[in-house]
Amino acid sequence: MSIGEVALLIDGPCGPLEALYQDLPEARGLALLCHPHPLFAGTMQNKVVTTLQRTARDAGLATLRFNFRGVGKSAGSHDEGRGEIDDAEAAARWLLAQQPQLPLTLLGFSFGSCVAACLAGRLEAQGVAVRQLFMLAPPVERFAVEGQLPEHAELTIIQPMDDEVVTPAKVYAWVDTLQRPHELLKVAECGHFFHGKLTELKQLMLARL
Repeated sequence: MSIGEVALLIDGPCGPLEALYQDLPEARGLALLCHPHPLFAGTMQNKVVTTLQRTARDAGLATLRFNFRGVGKSAGSHDEGRGEIDDAEAAARWLLAQQPQLPLTLLGFSFGSCVAACLAGRLEAQGVAVRQLFMLAPPVERFAVEGQLPEHAELTIIQPMDDEVVTPAKVYAWVDTLQRPHELLKVAECGHFFHGKLTELKQLMLARL
């Protein structure tokens, strides 16, 4: 937990979702953060997610990170991505209710990046605007997002070039198929978990948030 974050439980589709919320007195936007795969030790305390939260905070956004179902104090059990999108929607709805006048940005790392992408498309289809979508090391080879991406949110994909979990070439090939505007950032000499590259990641994000 970073300074200023408040622990809370949010009503989720299968019970409470454990979350950390940081409000800002003069926030200029909202940021929802989605963590990596729950079955591989992914939680909202992941260091990449924590870096994203602090970066969004420093950019003037109120932030909410949460644990997917079955992680930490969140109720339920892993649902292969389907129920996790529902969890993310519940978290987004809670966040939007706090300051509905502010624009929403979605940020996800690994598994969470594909959840965030699918959520962004769902929210747009429901008439809820998403300002930006950041996908970090998206496992598109294992998590289908075709037909679920948002049409209007600004899309940024950040891919480590030495990723040992997600195949960079498959991410690049997927990006080449995108028919909508987007930005692809390749981080050289960087593995999946951004070891030694978190400062560079923060700089890339701050320039775009």
